[in-house]
Amino acid sequence: MTTQPPTRRPIVDFLNDTVRAIPPSGIRRFFDMLAEMDDVISLTIGEPDFTTPEPITRAAIESLEAGETHYTANGGMIELRELIAANLRDRYGVSYDARSELVITVGASEGVDASLRATLNAGDEVIYHEPCFVAYAPCIELAGGRAVPVSTTDATDFRVTADMIRAAVTPRTKGIFLGYPNNPTGAALDRPELEAIAAVAEEHDLLVYSDEIYDRLVYGDHEHTAFSSLPRMRERTILLGGFSKSYAMTGWRIGYVAAPAELMDGIAKIHQYGIMCAPTSAQYAGIEALRSGEPHVQGMRAEYDRRRRYMTDRFNQIGLHCFEPMGAFYCFPQVSEATGMDETKFAERLLEEERVGVVPGTAFGASGAGHVRVCYATAYEQIVEAMDRIERFVARHRA
Repeated sequence: MTTQPPTRRPIVDFLNDTVRAIPPSGIRRFFDMLAEMDDVISLTIGEPDFTTPEPITRAAIESLEAGETHYTANGGMIELRELIAANLRDRYGVSYDARSELVITVGASEGVDASLRATLNAGDEVIYHEPCFVAYAPCIELAGGRAVPVSTTDATDFRVTADMIRAAVTPRTKGIFLGYPNNPTGAALDRPELEAIAAVAEEHDLLVYSDEIYDRLVYGDHEHTAFSSLPRMRERTILLGGFSKSYAMTGWRIGYVAAPAELMDGIAKIHQYGIMCAPTSAQYAGIEALRSGEPHVQGMRAEYDRRRRYMTDRFNQIGLHCFEPMGAFYCFPQVSEATGMDETKFAERLLEEERVGVVPGTAFGASGAGHVRVCYATAYEQIVEAMDRIERFVARHRA
């Protein structure tokens, strides 16, 4: 008697349904294309082109040579947490207890994930603004929540407003997710705008997740305000930050979460069971960054500012409308009106014809349509050459 083999499900069916439904990052395809081409000027990668300042690297090396290769406390080295707490207090006037209200994470990205997983129940809604960093909506969904986008546009220089957020609130809304200074647009919110959003959070009893990884990279007369420093907001804010952008430490993977102790108890559980602790040598690097890194931050920011002003001016001269970004290191020009191409075709053809890599705005949400993200964390000379190539491209394809 012949026995029929058991019916087997497709292997892909073993994946979690939520994971299967989440699309891959829209940036990845352009990275893959870049890797196979020569003579490309890449304005795609959102990380500093500077190497980590030497004193910071040396501190990590010395820690390794001294045998500091073991686990730290789950929350991170207390010296590093105390320095972060002092920095937040001195810079923004908001105080956190280093032992119970700060956790060192593997980059700000882990902080985003752990904070959402620790606070969301199934079906909780979180309002977030688009365009935004690619991980916000997926992390909300992976935590069991429902991501509710609010579209920002050129009309407000891509700044989300309190009225936009208020209109999206429902009985299921649990929180607001903010990412300013913004990736991909370079937009930044002034204190009065943040205060208006704080009023909405208080009115509807909402939690606020505030990703401030670019807090030190602001320009002109803009001054960054930590959301938790606003009146009555410390008690309902999870503040996310890190070292990657300001100190050119992307590969070190050092970030932090600051939150009220009652919330941190939950966030620390997610961190403890998922990560254990951030890398020890990287924590030593973070300590040195806070001790001696300020002149390097100022120098890098001044250079970014020079590039920012040049790139913004060139885009507008070329005829690709670009509002003035006040933070981070991105421009977000409108490309469709001048060329008749959508953002994806523009990016693809620019790469093929002129060997310049940019990222379609829709990689950061549907409201990025018609725009591309262009990163100026690239050598000034390369930016000049890239803008010359973009000008040639637009001249050939002007609508």
